[in-house]
Amino acid sequence: MARESRGRGDERNPGRWRVRSRRKQARPAGGDRSGYPVLGGFERAAGRYDLLVGFSPGYHGALLRSAARLRLPDGGRGLRLLDAGCGTGASTAALLRVAPHARIVAVDASAAMLRRARRKNWPTTVEFVHACLDELDQAGVRGPFDGVLASYLLRNLPAPERGVRLLRGLLAPGAPLALHEFSVRGRPSSRLVWTVVCWAVIIPLGRVVTGRSGLYRYLWRSVLEFDSVPELVGRMRRNGFHDVRVGAMPGWQRGIVHTVLGRRPPREQD
Repeated sequence: MARESRGRGDERNPGRWRVRSRRKQARPAGGDRSGYPVLGGFERAAGRYDLLVGFSPGYHGALLRSAARLRLPDGGRGLRLLDAGCGTGASTAALLRVAPHARIVAVDASAAMLRRARRKNWPTTVEFVHACLDELDQAGVRGPFDGVLASYLLRNLPAPERGVRLLRGLLAPGAPLALHEFSVRGRPSSRLVWTVVCWAVIIPLGRVVTGRSGLYRYLWRSVLEFDSVPELVGRMRRNGFHDVRVGAMPGWQRGIVHTVLGRRPPREQD
């Protein structure tokens, strides 16, 4: 819920961009007037992003759970994987841990986030590409991929429905997609916990660490306005995914962060 070569949105309502909700649109963080107005907020927060997520209990473990739920065989040997919305590389590291022998292409729309990602220690099998999801072809990123992990991406796209279709089109027949995403709509207790966590921890901490709170207030609003889990499952199914299932997270993230998985059918129907 952005990217540069070799380094690191039916539209009914992430890489990390703007939100279009069914009710009202969450105000973008930052003054970016491009197609992805949230992008400016991520550009400014990139330098302290890893520090902030480091304060979130279970953040990296949850990413690892979603990556593992792709069920990639043989440590990813011979596979080509896509990390869509890689940010500073936390999700890339999760993919690499469960598939150390795979080739991984990690993409994001934020050049600043990618610069942080590329400074880390990566094997030569990991490539970072700066591109929005709808511009991957122009950036030289083409399918088919044997698996895709999209972490906190869909919620931030200007057209999530189109985003799901684009992700499906990047998959090889039978290959899996894992959406790692916040979803609290339709769950009053989860909405309450999310609001308390945001206003007691995330927003104040973000203001202290970065000097700004807009991106973190956007995060709070956008999660409240995004799809419920059943809506997200339905979004996957109506865009051609089969074997759609949901995985929960432990701890404070239970009922708030989810893995929604599906596969492109082995054989396409006319």
